[in-house]
Amino acid sequence: MDIVWWILIIICFILSFVGLIFPLIPGVLVLWVGFLIYGFGIGSFSDLSIWFWIGMGVFTVLLFVADIIASQYFVKRYGGSKWGERMAAVGVIIGSFIIPPFGVVIVPFVLVFFTELWSVKDVSHALKVAFASLMAFLSGTLAKGFIQMVMIIWFILEVVW
Repeated sequence: MDIVWWILIIICFILSFVGLIFPLIPGVLVLWVGFLIYGFGIGSFSDLSIWFWIGMGVFTVLLFVADIIASQYFVKRYGGSKWGERMAAVGVIIGSFIIPPFGVVIVPFVLVFFTELWSVKDVSHALKVAFASLMAFLSGTLAKGFIQMVMIIWFILEVVW
């Protein structure tokens, strides 16, 4: 029966990375499902140290904040408006339904471009801010992928030792 639990855990870990491309899959929550499957199905929660659980809590907060920090940093740095930031977030959600996985890159770019163009009436500025929103998405995704990998490696180390 342990093999079934491990397969489910591995599927959860894989789905957490799929969530980087398809934001409708809550990657960090799927990771936690994998941890909980281990705790309830294979081992016990005491097999994982208190430092593991504290670390996972901290990393979870970082994962939720990574996109917000990246978006605000890049869009503000290039003079984007609040509406541009909002359209970037809306674009990621809508884009996950339209030509996935490319929609999560294309749709926010287009929405931010037209929002900033409408707001400022300057094509150069709108293009710069749209590009900044693209960089925010890519850097946030890269950061989340790295953090998720660290969480999985830490989990494996805890289980093995």
